[in-house]
Amino acid sequence: MEKRERVIKIRCTDAEYDTLVERSTKLRLAEWIRETCLGVPAKRTAPLPTVSPELQRQLTGIGNNLNQIARAVNRSQWSSIDKSRVITELVSIERHLAEIKKGHSNDC
Repeated sequence: MEKRERVIKIRCTDAEYDTLVERSTKLRLAEWIRETCLGVPAKRTAPLPTVSPELQRQLTGIGNNLNQIARAVNRSQWSSIDKSRVITELVSIERHLAEIKKGHSNDC
């Protein structure tokens, strides 16, 4: 299998990103975009756990909000210590969300 080395970056609004995530039929947006644009289904080595689509949308929305907060903190005039504390809390929240998602997988 050929290694993927090329990276394509696009800019989109929060609304456009949310639309892409909602339309995505895959857990990974990049995988869905490759399949949709190139018409080649991705080969999976192990099956992904199935998660309620509603839960997935909610967790994705929360994750998007966390990323927006992190970007705002990085752009702000806060001290490095304050930024570090906020980022640490965001990472903790992200981990908890991943645990929630894992706990709601139909394959548990």
